[in-house]
Amino acid sequence: MDPLLALAAFLIASISLAHSYLGERYILIRLFRRPDLPKLFGSDRFTKRTLRFAWHITSVAWLGLAAALFWEPRVAVSAAFAVSAVVSLAGARGRHYSWIVFGAIAALTWPW
Repeated sequence: MDPLLALAAFLIASISLAHSYLGERYILIRLFRRPDLPKLFGSDRFTKRTLRFAWHITSVAWLGLAAALFWEPRVAVSAAFAVSAVVSLAGARGRHYSWIVFGAIAALTWPW
């Protein structure tokens, strides 16, 4: 493997992990303490889960990009969207329908 691509993949994966960890610790937790978050479906729980999902899905996408530098790009894209589908389904307990689209993308991009 090209050492420059390996370094790029390492940096992408590193920034992805830092983004999730630091965002959770310094942004999301503080944001969730606010009393004025919108109440969807009767409470602010769905809002918090959606914000958390949206934050971390960026990190999943970046890990998919890093993986594409090592493996077959279609497999990396498919895996990233499969993980996104599972996270969306579990995180929003099926109420946020992005998991359907993410799952479809994962299936369509898998190199059958």
